[in-house]
Amino acid sequence: MPSSHEPNRPELDPVNPSLIDPDKGTIAPAESVTHKRADDPAILAALDGLVVQVGGKVDSSHGRYVKDLLVNALKLIPDGRSTGELKLMTGAVKELRYAFRIFGEYPEPHKVTIFGSARTPKDHPDYVLAVEFSRLMGERGWMSITGAGGGIMEAGLAGPGREKSFGVGIRLPFEQTTNQVIAGDSKLMVFRYFFTRKLMFISQAEAVALFPGGFGTMDEAFETLTLIQTGKAAMLPVVMLQGEGVTYWNQFDRFIREDLLARGWVGEDDLSLYKLCATAKEAADYIEGFYRVYHSSRYIKDDLVIRLKRALSDADVAGLNKRFASLIKPGGLAMHMRGPFPVEDDHLGLPRLVFTHTRHAYGKVRQLIDAINACGG
Repeated sequence: MPSSHEPNRPELDPVNPSLIDPDKGTIAPAESVTHKRADDPAILAALDGLVVQVGGKVDSSHGRYVKDLLVNALKLIPDGRSTGELKLMTGAVKELRYAFRIFGEYPEPHKVTIFGSARTPKDHPDYVLAVEFSRLMGERGWMSITGAGGGIMEAGLAGPGREKSFGVGIRLPFEQTTNQVIAGDSKLMVFRYFFTRKLMFISQAEAVALFPGGFGTMDEAFETLTLIQTGKAAMLPVVMLQGEGVTYWNQFDRFIREDLLARGWVGEDDLSLYKLCATAKEAADYIEGFYRVYHSSRYIKDDLVIRLKRALSDADVAGLNKRFASLIKPGGLAMHMRGPFPVEDDHLGLPRLVFTHTRHAYGKVRQLIDAINACGG
């Protein structure tokens, strides 16, 4: 049964199954007709019965999604998928289910994902800073999510301590051992696949803190920024920290500006998607400031629904409409305050700022959130 608690990070843009249904116009090959189709009425009725037997309701959204999952699993048989493909899909679903169960036990605390090198020694300025930052976040009620290994991952858990930490590990034949902060804890998860692991890092976080690292850290940094830039992940603050005397992120920022922005491969507004912070306190304050008024976002068709902790004044809304007019789809609704839509079922007590979005320029959307948080009240 779904949790009665409302997560802090509802999904920004839920997938519409009809958009990926092979029966609705994709170019996937025809399914085998040697046996009954997985969507045969008799099969569907049997699946309804199974959903009910385990406590689900076939007329609920949860029941329909589970049934759709079962139907697509059955379709793999006539598809003739290989053992390796079936193993990958089954393993991914198992990993995600288990991880969502663990995180589902802690829906209310805010969570920050911390990325950085597993090879950073304990006496390095980056390690010291990561401990300080994660400790500050823990003192402010946040939980830390890291990769469960050594280096920055260990530092990110050492600050808040075991009770306020999640370890999201990966099985590797080298280097990756579980740090002593999280070893043996019920909040430790070990993944086989990087893609499922990275999904949990981002889907469960309300902020991301990046410390210097190697290929893995760069992969995580660019994937995080890409997901936010393209609207595939909910908007969240991304901070970059480095120890005293370290210039890692300064060089990164220079590369973005001189080699990407200068060539037009990113936009000026995209620079708003990350923030270089000089101290742990600056980073912690920046993250908390992101949620001063802003709460979360989602789409209902092309309308961007921004949930707020308090309503904005008419004057504030008018100012936002003027300043961010480029975000409003021509012919669409201008920014206005309203209550929840009938299709919404979470955070119903929060006011909404709603407008018809162009579905691009997410760097500008990030600036809009800063402007919302700067509104008086």
